Amino acid sequence: MLRNGVKKLTLETSSAAIGFTSLLSAPDFLHYSRDHRSVYKVLEACRLSSDYKAASAIHARIFKLGYGTYPSLVASLVSTYLQCDRLLLARKLLDQVFRLDFNVVIVNLVIEHLMGLGEYGFAKKCFHKTPVRDVITWNLMIGGYVRNARFEEALSFFREMLDSNVEPDKFTFASVMTVCARLGAINHALWVHRLMTEKEIELNPILSSALIDMYSKCGRIQTAKEVFNSADHSDVSVWNAMITGLAAHGLLFDAIAVFSKMEVENIFPDSITFIGILTACSHSGLVEEGQKYFNLMSSRYSIEPQIEHYGVMVDLFGRAGLLEEAYAVIEAMPVEPDVVIWRALLSACRIYQKPKLGEVAIANMSRLKSGDYVLLSNMYCSMKRWESAEGVRELMKKKGIRKIRGRSWIELGGVIHRFKAGDRSHPETEGLYKVLDGLIRRTKLEGFLPQTDLVLMDISEEEKEGNLNHHSEKLALAYGILKTSPGREIMISKNLRICHDCHNWIKLVSKLLIRVIIVRDRIRFHQFEGGSCSCEDYW
Repeated sequence: MLRNGVKKLTLETSSAAIGFTSLLSAPDFLHYSRDHRSVYKVLEACRLSSDYKAASAIHARIFKLGYGTYPSLVASLVSTYLQCDRLLLARKLLDQVFRLDFNVVIVNLVIEHLMGLGEYGFAKKCFHKTPVRDVITWNLMIGGYVRNARFEEALSFFREMLDSNVEPDKFTFASVMTVCARLGAINHALWVHRLMTEKEIELNPILSSALIDMYSKCGRIQTAKEVFNSADHSDVSVWNAMITGLAAHGLLFDAIAVFSKMEVENIFPDSITFIGILTACSHSGLVEEGQKYFNLMSSRYSIEPQIEHYGVMVDLFGRAGLLEEAYAVIEAMPVEPDVVIWRALLSACRIYQKPKLGEVAIANMSRLKSGDYVLLSNMYCSMKRWESAEGVRELMKKKGIRKIRGRSWIELGGVIHRFKAGDRSHPETEGLYKVLDGLIRRTKLEGFLPQTDLVLMDISEEEKEGNLNHHSEKLALAYGILKTSPGREIMISKNLRICHDCHNWIKLVSKLLIRVIIVRDRIRFHQFEGGSCSCEDYW
């Protein structure tokens, strides 16, 4: 909506914008521009198709229609020009925002829309040009970086905010706690919680849920329980955060106890509650319990299962090796299965070597990601069907699809250290490889044999062993051992599912070094202690 007292933004155009192009005639454009939302849709189509010619024509007409100060249109135009490699035009467009009588509300909205389009770099430029920043400006930057998975940049902005004369509020802390949760950074989490207490930020259900989630994802499930026990229990989101946290740690019976307590306190569960409890069942391999809770949704609580619930049920059956039952769930679904559901089935087919059903899953997936091709290729490799696997890899090359690389990270002294498989870029590479090589020798003396059958390539056994030895979580663990005192707990986060070789190796390392080692992979937490893992080798 055009605000009173704000001048229309005179948008600069190129010579190509003087008249409409043949791609978008004036009558067509006017037909689709009954309001600014329609204009936005047309402009978004130009952005997605990188159609600079049509976008520049629309640019010339936007302010004639009275939409010159609409932040969503400004942001979309900036993004379109960036998509079309017109960096200069994008910069000029942003400069125009600051040639007006300054209005922080308009600037905040432009930042919000830029972040929504993933243009965080230009949102940052806009932020640094802003002469006056209120708490909303800071929150939009921090929250925008979080939504764009730029977590360390979000933390950097939070520190900068603390040095400014603007006090963080509840929304700021909610975003920053999400950062700590996603990074699994316990030192940062403790610092943020302490700041909240010092600044006397009153907890509401959103912040309590965020605190529980943060400590759960940082491996401190006991602290999460303490926060939950002291929180106001009137909002279902607090219960959901606790159940979801327990599920990630594989603590099914604790999750069930929390669910039972909800009933005692007359808190009505919602669809998210059941996703949490079903996930807990899936991670623990308790199929009958999962079926019971799935049926309870509609029979006792009149909650219609959604596609996410069916997805967890497919995952539940698939993990347990009941692939026919998993496929039966898909066939019986009242809604069209999405790519996530087919991916869960494909993953199970890879584990249990069911290539025909895996090919059915692939055939039904309209949007394939690199991980889907890798799952299919790995399934063929595990069955030594090298030609089929090579065919999948050739298809990936043809389509320009690259495999997602395994990455692990560890937080030490408030600094996050990241590692890739075979990484030698860390400043202390020499030291950590010495530690790693020493651990490999010790574990071999204890009888550990690398699971070379897990290296899904047709190469020599020696090459396979070398490949396994330098997985990212092993590098992160070696660095953690190098930099910490004996007996201290080590926590590592990983972007992919931990492989069986690393899992078995870390179990033995935890026994040899008498250490608690926690690994948070993409699926769940693994707490290694005394030669065993909290997942009981089921994940």
